[in-house]
Amino acid sequence: MPSAIIVGGGIAGLVMARELVLGGLDVTLLEASDHLGGKIARHTVAGIELDAGAESFATRRDTVAGLARQLGLEAAVTPPNPQGAWLQTAQGKAFPLPKTGILGIPGTALAADVIAVVGFWGAFRAQLDELMFGFAGSKEKNLGRLVRRRMGRRVLERLVAPVTLGIHSRHPDELDIDVVAPGLRMAMLATGSLSHAVRSLRSAAPAGTAVSGLVGGMFGLVEVLTRDLERFGVSIRLDSPVAAVDASTVTLAAGGILEADIVVLATPLASGEAPAIVLATLVVDAPELDAAPRGTGMLVARDPADSRLRAKALTHATAKWDWLAARVPPHRHVLRLSYDGAAAGSASDAQLRECALRDAGALLGVGIDEASVVAFARVDWNAPAHGAEAIDGVTVVGEGAAGTGLAAVVAHARHESGRLLEEVVH
Repeated sequence: MPSAIIVGGGIAGLVMARELVLGGLDVTLLEASDHLGGKIARHTVAGIELDAGAESFATRRDTVAGLARQLGLEAAVTPPNPQGAWLQTAQGKAFPLPKTGILGIPGTALAADVIAVVGFWGAFRAQLDELMFGFAGSKEKNLGRLVRRRMGRRVLERLVAPVTLGIHSRHPDELDIDVVAPGLRMAMLATGSLSHAVRSLRSAAPAGTAVSGLVGGMFGLVEVLTRDLERFGVSIRLDSPVAAVDASTVTLAAGGILEADIVVLATPLASGEAPAIVLATLVVDAPELDAAPRGTGMLVARDPADSRLRAKALTHATAKWDWLAARVPPHRHVLRLSYDGAAAGSASDAQLRECALRDAGALLGVGIDEASVVAFARVDWNAPAHGAEAIDGVTVVGEGAAGTGLAAVVAHARHESGRLLEEVVH
């Protein structure tokens, strides 16, 4: 029986292991830490089990929802509150996020909710997109340059950048459009404009919201996947860091060499010491938040020059997920704030708590005092290096190869597993 070793027990490694063992391979999964799941993780705050990392997934390609169905989790897939999120501009003003876009790119440039954010002249400039030829910018793979060329700077900085920074932790100038918005360039060629392409892709998407989650938390996906791997006979080895890999061998950090016909690298062998993202979770008793004054949360365009605001995004989790609201006492709310690791990574827990409390009040427009805080938790996450360095004969999966987002990671892992199984068969 052909054998495979997968290094890394995040979602990419778990999906790859499941596909390969179902394809008839003898699979060993190595994970450096004491748990599986990577950025799909749980923590308990104020007695509530919460997602410590990813809390939702993109629905447009049905990739993650399809996996959930295969795992028997179809009934657990749930949309967020349709009320939607808000956006805070660099001028400190808050507006509902326009609802007809993809990654903040508007489908209707002159819509009232777009004008509210970018102003009339910003919307007028974006409308010029419909007067350009569809091929103008169609070869541009950089998201920032494409949006800037087709719709102008205001749409880029006030709408698109806050969304990509909140979702992918990167400015549009750092993102490959084919990775974060597959099919958008081709749709632009077919429809004649970027705005028409956005509307076309949205109309072709499954009914419902652009994202979904799982009742109970995304970490439920990891638990079911793990049970599947154990049932199918995958050898799972935790606390097994790896020092080096090549096409047929894996060298363990503790010493020893493992051999296999296939080696898959599903995690960077080394990562930076500084966190890329710091998540601060506040559980508060605040009746003022019962009305969800900023919908399901806030994305921040840029800190106003005269502001002490540091958060780049806030999720009002109990307003976003009905199942979570049902599990907490009346007037209790779960808030999760995202910070750039370069700015917040060195802050102490006490400093981050103080900052999160101040930022939450500023973003939600409601005074939240220290006495209302029931619990606080902090999680630091490193980001992968995109375009991971190729190792001859080693298949690389995960965020570094697929791009950010569960949908991209799962789709890429399944594609690569299919390719490997076909090679083994032939």
